[in-house]
Amino acid sequence: MQNQKHLFQLPEEVHYLNCAYMSPLLKSVEEKGIEGMRRKRYPVSISPADFFPEVNEVRRKFGKMVNCDPSQVAVNPSASYGMNSVITNIPYQKGQHALTISEEFPSCYYSAERWCNNHGAELKVIARNDDLPEKARDWNARILEAINSQTAFIVLAAVHWMNGTKFDLESIGLRCREVGAKLIVDGSQSVGALPIDVKKFNIDALICAAYKWLMGPYSIGLAYISEEFNDGIPLEESWMTRTNASRFDRLTNYVEGYKPGANRYDVGESSNFVLIPMLNEALGQLLNWGIQEIQDYCQELSAPLINYFLERDTLVDDEFYRAHHLMGIQLPANTDGEALINELQRRNVHVSLRGANIRISMNVYNTEEDIQELISALK
Repeated sequence: MQNQKHLFQLPEEVHYLNCAYMSPLLKSVEEKGIEGMRRKRYPVSISPADFFPEVNEVRRKFGKMVNCDPSQVAVNPSASYGMNSVITNIPYQKGQHALTISEEFPSCYYSAERWCNNHGAELKVIARNDDLPEKARDWNARILEAINSQTAFIVLAAVHWMNGTKFDLESIGLRCREVGAKLIVDGSQSVGALPIDVKKFNIDALICAAYKWLMGPYSIGLAYISEEFNDGIPLEESWMTRTNASRFDRLTNYVEGYKPGANRYDVGESSNFVLIPMLNEALGQLLNWGIQEIQDYCQELSAPLINYFLERDTLVDDEFYRAHHLMGIQLPANTDGEALINELQRRNVHVSLRGANIRISMNVYNTEEDIQELISALK
């Protein structure tokens, strides 16, 4: 893959290494948003037949990306909505517990915590030992050890949002399948830049905010929700999820049934005529590039940065446990992280401070110059 910066509006002098915070919009995605807003000027142009086809196209493209049937894709407004939709519907048996990992994103933690509080269950947190040289390998090993016959579910990210650790989802999913636990994955910091196969990894639900690596707009997301949840109770009762939704003249012929698959978990007004066309365009571009190709591009781009840190004896995760599009480097003790970020921004280099980590996240619009400017600024 070649650099794709020409497809974005990023100024040449700005070195944006912060996709984990929010991706820039593709020019083509921006145009779809403008078209959607203009369409609302004249509502006659929006017919009842327009409410569902493009949403279903979004399901199809996301299903292709993560290897699932499009009918098992739900449209959510946020990761928290998707997480709570799924975890609320996990049954409890006496003596069970839930698992998560330390410093997990709040939407994951709070959803698991609510489930535990509702059922009087324990939420066990598996911490990372930052003092170990192979901390990511050790963390993954202890996650596998913690999953047992009393585990109702584990919720974790595919790639940790603060430190960039990549979790061995295939091994974790196999272990969950062995003991009957559910595997709930936050894909917000992975899907779109790192290949994820829900069948290969035995994932029960994969929840993704769209405004990061899926390169979509804010306030929309997608979720793969497995067939085991097809009889669950959604967070809301939208008319659009019902079997008669396409007949606007018969909506008050109330029905009990939902559309098949995970449609019942859609947010109301899922046909959003601005956000859906933008997301549809973004997904199409990602599939055209190829997700593995995006990851390979980031691997090549990040190589000088990895070497820079290794030469300074900075701990970096082994390649198997490292995502190439997102890394978190622990700052030396007594470092003023906010001052560092402010100085980088003064030099037009944009990264994030997350906990004690400087988080660097790159994508296909980044160049070798962006990496060299970051290294120069750090020096």
